[in-house]
Amino acid sequence: MGVHSLSCSVVDKAVRQIEEELREGKWQASTRLPAERVLADMLGVSRSTLREAIQRLVSRGMLETKPGSGVYVVHKQPARLSAPWLQLVAENPPLRADMLEFRLVFECAAARFAAQRSTAEELGKLQAILLKMRNAVEAHDVDAEATVDGEFHTVLTAASHNRMFDQLYATVIRTLREHIAANTFDATLNNTNAVRQSAMRLDQHESIFYAVRDRDADAAQNAMFAHIAFVGKQFEPGFAQ
Repeated sequence: MGVHSLSCSVVDKAVRQIEEELREGKWQASTRLPAERVLADMLGVSRSTLREAIQRLVSRGMLETKPGSGVYVVHKQPARLSAPWLQLVAENPPLRADMLEFRLVFECAAARFAAQRSTAEELGKLQAILLKMRNAVEAHDVDAEATVDGEFHTVLTAASHNRMFDQLYATVIRTLREHIAANTFDATLNNTNAVRQSAMRLDQHESIFYAVRDRDADAAQNAMFAHIAFVGKQFEPGFAQ
């Protein structure tokens, strides 16, 4: 049992490492990944672990294998979950509240566990993302803010080191990331308070990070709750901050 758990943990970590490289653009669409031996050395895993990690990413539609050629980044990410859901949210505003309620349960718990279990490396990644977020907010770059907002929540979820969250990550994280981005865009549309609200969202993310860094699980959970509640309030009639 212990050996199996360790094996799964190593594969999960390899999956997250490859996903992070893809998100950061190390390998562009249609690019062939390095040879198996080279990539295994880069990730510090065995070739059997790497094969399982790649197979998981193939099943998620992020990578594809070409017999006799290698493993490639898919040209376009499939929209199996995210696009239909986001269209429903756009057409049925109450569904936004349903997603926010799900995020309250999922991400508040993730923040709590991240405060207890995050590594120094993960804290460094969160801090680097916050720097990018601050630069985006100061430059009024909504595209960049939306992107790094999603990155923050993704890294935080991984930092919870919860196996069930890993499973949820595999099935719904793309939906969550696009929901976060959509909220960022929608909150700035025809909004005279958009600049102020962007700054407030940055402050909220920093509060989450500080609580996680300080190993204060209650504060991390509460900071995430306050952030998601604020996101929801942005869409209430007459809301202004």
